[in-house]
Amino acid sequence: MSLEELYRYARGYMEPGNEGARKRFMELSEFFEKLKLPRGGRILDLCAGTGIAGSAAAKATNAKKLTLLDLRAEDLERVREWLEFAGLGIVPTKVRGDVREAAELIEEHEVALLFGNTMIHFDPFDAVRIFANVALTLTEDGVFIVEDTDRVYRILYSIGYKEFFVESKGENHTLASVHEGYDVRRGTFKRAYYLLPGFRKVGEFDFHHWDLATQLAIGRIFFGEARLIRPGEHGFTRVGDVLYFKHPRKDVAELVLSDFSAPL
Repeated sequence: MSLEELYRYARGYMEPGNEGARKRFMELSEFFEKLKLPRGGRILDLCAGTGIAGSAAAKATNAKKLTLLDLRAEDLERVREWLEFAGLGIVPTKVRGDVREAAELIEEHEVALLFGNTMIHFDPFDAVRIFANVALTLTEDGVFIVEDTDRVYRILYSIGYKEFFVESKGENHTLASVHEGYDVRRGTFKRAYYLLPGFRKVGEFDFHHWDLATQLAIGRIFFGEARLIRPGEHGFTRVGDVLYFKHPRKDVAELVLSDFSAPL
């Protein structure tokens, strides 16, 4: 099963008709205004889903162009709803593709976003490719912003890793996951997802439980500036920890991508 099907059952945070998602949109827009991002530029929303983050950034910066990249074509079509909610008249560019190959699919932008705690879907080798590719898609003073959470502390320590876990509840269903194994080479946990009642299997997915420091370290290789903005610093309850990178090092990105692969 694909991530597209999984996110049909776990999507409240980005669903345009969801009240909580709309409140998140407004906070995202205020957060992007506070960051003082380049105005009137080009926004690239990676793993965009319905485009909530990209649309909020476009509103905050009065962007002239919004590009959305995601493997899930169905979700990309929902961006018009966010743009209508934001009162924006721009026509978005929707690209169905892999963020690990972004530089081959996307032209230059001033700002790139990876929001919604998406990094869990990528292992460390994926992350190197993502950061390098994003660096190549940005202008000289370009900014890459990642929203994520420290899962090593929050999940593996504070909560404790669960063999069985209820992920979300809808009006007529519950989505639960079960531990299925661990890949030592990739550092990924495999979990199977089931719909209740009925215990219908949605699919199996691999997750890497990132800490924030490791992402900052990888990002600093490909960007001249790297910093962490905690929720207590930015003050928005519906925005998580934010990793901020600026000044892409394109020469480093090209060098790494020219001879990089995951272990056999």
